[in-house]
Amino acid sequence: MMWWWHPLLRHEAGWGMLVGGIIGLVLLVLLILLIIWAVRRARVRPVLSARDDALDIARERYARGEITQSEFEEIKKNLA
Repeated sequence: MMWWWHPLLRHEAGWGMLVGGIIGLVLLVLLILLIIWAVRRARVRPVLSARDDALDIARERYARGEITQSEFEEIKKNLA
């Protein structure tokens, strides 16, 4: 048998295996960090219904003076 000729079985392959292992480890850590970031970002966003979103927009418009109080009350009544 001539198994000794294979590069992975000789001492010369040590640096290549070391660098490959380090690159693999770095990629694994980056993947884990990406997953953690995505999960945290998904938790931060509150899930709002369309009604809550529309009411928030109406509140902002009323606060900026774009609509009157009676218009704001009518929007609230329509959204209820």
